[in-house]
Amino acid sequence: MAQFINTKETLVTEAIDGALRSAKGRLARLDGYPHIKVVVREEWDKSKVALVSGGGSGHEPAHVGFVGKGMLTAAVCGEVFASPSVDAVLAGILAVSGPAGCLLIVKNYTGDRLNFGLAAERARAYGIKVAMVIVDDDIALPDLPQARGVAGTLFVHKIAGALAESGADLDQVSAAAKRVVEDVASIGMSLDTCTVPGSPKVMRIEAGKAELGLGIHGESGIELVDFTTARDAMAVVLDRLGPHVGTGPKVALLNNLGGATPLEMSVLAEELAKSDSIGGIQYLVGPAPMMTSLDMRGFSVSILPVGAGDLALLQTPVPMVDWPGCLALSAPVLQPIPDGLTPIKPIPSADPATAAFITRCCDVFIKAEAALNALDAQSGDGDTGSTLAGAARALKGAIARLPLADLTQLYRAIGLELSQTMGGSSGVLLAIFFSAVGDAASGGQANVQALKSGLTRVMEIGGAKPGDRTMIDALTPALDALPEGFAAAAAAARAGADHTAKIVRAKAGRASYISEDRLSGHNDPGAEAVALLFEKLGC
Repeated sequence: MAQFINTKETLVTEAIDGALRSAKGRLARLDGYPHIKVVVREEWDKSKVALVSGGGSGHEPAHVGFVGKGMLTAAVCGEVFASPSVDAVLAGILAVSGPAGCLLIVKNYTGDRLNFGLAAERARAYGIKVAMVIVDDDIALPDLPQARGVAGTLFVHKIAGALAESGADLDQVSAAAKRVVEDVASIGMSLDTCTVPGSPKVMRIEAGKAELGLGIHGESGIELVDFTTARDAMAVVLDRLGPHVGTGPKVALLNNLGGATPLEMSVLAEELAKSDSIGGIQYLVGPAPMMTSLDMRGFSVSILPVGAGDLALLQTPVPMVDWPGCLALSAPVLQPIPDGLTPIKPIPSADPATAAFITRCCDVFIKAEAALNALDAQSGDGDTGSTLAGAARALKGAIARLPLADLTQLYRAIGLELSQTMGGSSGVLLAIFFSAVGDAASGGQANVQALKSGLTRVMEIGGAKPGDRTMIDALTPALDALPEGFAAAAAAARAGADHTAKIVRAKAGRASYISEDRLSGHNDPGAEAVALLFEKLGC
């Protein structure tokens, strides 16, 4: 898999320097490349307790992204998924520790425990006060003697960091960190494994499955579970966390493991907020990538019960942009839409034949959703089928409130419905089409002529015309042939749609941005949709 790197050997050092260049002078690094990769606060008062954490790279923004006032004093970086050396950890301790001492925050992996532990012993030999906490918040493998340290570590960074910044001594900071470690619980889920630079991607999660409880280094999880929706995925995660979480108010940390999109993470946040599986979740950190696993397409949830003191520490502002803050969960705030945009409710009227006809048209697009998406993927973004099917489902749901017995008002009502429920330019164009048809019908035009007037308005406003490789290439001949019946209109629409496969230079729509070789041999999806509709109506 191609990646934006130069070489595997220089990946981490170049990434660290890139992060420092954008840190606006807030951070520095020790001059020890490539063996010692330590990022420190540029301005640091050694009379305060220093916080040092780190581990293998590949979990960005952890740990460099959390070095700064109110969190870490230094981050010790190893190669991708590899613990830093004892000398690197010791260098970090010596660089930032003063009379107040140093707290090492270590995730529970063998290499990190050993290297940070030995570095602590050597630092003590220099006369430095060093305490160490081991974070083991992963509850995925209950029979594991030593649970892994994952994203719950961020709670330790924030609470201990805020305390240290306030001037608390090493015993106080260490005690708070240990308390957090005892109380926090985490678990993750992913739809795919991560891609380690320089290594082939391991493909172990089959389609339709998600891996529950996998580690942040790509280690296998506890089991593969069926994947259906974000709602079900969040329910599984919270169900596993529930028995490991204490009572009282809680903070949830929703972490992007690296490859989930912001859109997906917002859906997961909504499902977390709505769930009552774990009572008392009142605050949320995220959703954001905080402790990732390279490009893993997954998420993790960490839950921490908090009292007023720890909550205040979590909510203390810090300058690091990678810390998203700890905010209260609340329902969406609703405000009325501006005057003039309140949906106009037409007076419904019954007409069984018209209702059946609309239902039949809608079912054509719903059934063709996957095929039209596949066709659109050849010349667009693969959503034509979903756009039309979504509008069709909405229109079917609105049939009972439509003025079915009055065609003039029905056309306008359909246009209004599509403008509210159908996304993209297609929704706007079809809303214009049906509104214009309604206007023409109210002016006395016969049905077919009114439809042609609607098409003319669409071409005027949308700018497309026959030959531009759009739905107009099928709709124009279909309406011309419609006086002869639906069978004739279907044949004309099919010929027009099939002709678009020979038009390799689109002049309108998304296809106008696509190269000729990708368009050749593929019908325009909008034109194909028109052809399918008339074919079903004509049979």
